[in-house]
Amino acid sequence: MPLALLALAVGAFGIGTTEFVMMGLLPDVAADLGVSIPAAGHLVSAYALGVVVGAPLLAAATARMPRRTVLIGLMALFVAGNALSALAPDEHWLLAARFLSGLPHGAFFGVGAVVATGLVAPERKARSVSLMFLGLTVANIAGVPVATLLGQEFGWRVTFLGVSAIGLAAIASLAALLPHDHATAPATGLRAELGALRSLPVWLALGTTVAGFAALFSAFSYITPMLTGSAGYADGSVTLLLALFGVGATIGNLAGGRLADHSMRGTLFGGLTSLVVVLALFPVLMSAQWSAALAVVLLGVAAFVTGSPLQLMVMEKAASAPSLASSANQAAFNLANAGGAWIGGLALSLGLGTTSPAVVGAGLAVLGLGVAAAAHAVDARRATATATRSAQSAGGRLVASHVPGRESEPVRG
Repeated sequence: MPLALLALAVGAFGIGTTEFVMMGLLPDVAADLGVSIPAAGHLVSAYALGVVVGAPLLAAATARMPRRTVLIGLMALFVAGNALSALAPDEHWLLAARFLSGLPHGAFFGVGAVVATGLVAPERKARSVSLMFLGLTVANIAGVPVATLLGQEFGWRVTFLGVSAIGLAAIASLAALLPHDHATAPATGLRAELGALRSLPVWLALGTTVAGFAALFSAFSYITPMLTGSAGYADGSVTLLLALFGVGATIGNLAGGRLADHSMRGTLFGGLTSLVVVLALFPVLMSAQWSAALAVVLLGVAAFVTGSPLQLMVMEKAASAPSLASSANQAAFNLANAGGAWIGGLALSLGLGTTSPAVVGAGLAVLGLGVAAAAHAVDARRATATATRSAQSAGGRLVASHVPGRESEPVRG
């Protein structure tokens, strides 16, 4: 695999760290700024909103720019957003800075996935995407816990300065390792990029992303009360258990990339099916500490097996202009985050039990399987129609070439 993928992974590591570290720093931020924890929770939503808004807009606005330049520029915006977060004098400025930090997130992963697949042979595309996403999953193992401890020890502002430093390292890596010839955007223009979103297969692929990852976040958003309330873990053990989720996500991400290069559709269906099974078994697995820890790992594996095939499927459905569609898939991930958390919270508020968000998540994963099956059916129908038209066209040319008295005439298609 090209060394340039390391530069993309460094950027993904920084983005993953800043996305999830706010959850662990909410009490410190709230106390320092003099606001309630629920009010500080809006900082998480502000980042997610930035991702949803920035992913399609920045990808469309930079469609004709060299992708190497775009990636460096997006990372520079990321550095600025995190530096401003560290310097924010009050919650309103911090909200704006967190929104700014989220803007480049989706476009970086979207454009980065296009660049990553261009660096390798066609049979290794999914693996290249999984290696870029490796930075995101490793952030959950090392980046987020270390950044959280750093913020708790020296203040939350130091954490965001540290994340800015990671962003600067990513810029240096991109400038040094990313070749110019593999990172130049084709002259498709904004109209062609927008045209890619008018395709039904693209929307079905995005729908699969929303449903599948909403299943994950329906359960994962409430994993702490499950571990403490059902499995009986102490509050201090949760950080280590969340690192286990990162381990599972890393395993699933790498396995999904390798498997998807052999069968993209098979890997997607297998991952979603395993996610249904794991989430459905959560009420049983959360009854003991050892099985609860296993459940956390299995949840990470099952969910992130689907990451690379989903990203690659969206890019293939919008092959003529993949950057916008690929970035829109990142917006879909964050919509799944917000929607899954809301649905899981609704199950809790209805008094259905501590593990009810996981059971609801299993239903969402079944919905994801249904959308994926519909996408497969549409692809099969279109492939059949294309084959039929090709056969009819070939037959017509063959008949015309054998009309009596016209043997010497050229065949005109």
